[in-house]
Amino acid sequence: MSRPRNFEENRFMGDKRTMRVHDLDNATDQCAIDDIEAAESYLAFGPDSLPEARNRGYHACRHCNPADEVA
Repeated sequence: MSRPRNFEENRFMGDKRTMRVHDLDNATDQCAIDDIEAAESYLAFGPDSLPEARNRGYHACRHCNPADEVA
């Protein structure tokens, strides 16, 4: 899976529709990154970290962040 062009320098991508954060270094087909990009429902975090995404109310995707998933 290729990294989205807008996220060449970022590791984490948030999906505004589902409030899920995806780790682009570990993304799988089940993450549907292409669909998120096509819907333009994505955002980057600053700083680019999982704790920052959680601070903004996002939950880790269970497919690309399995150890970080909280039901």
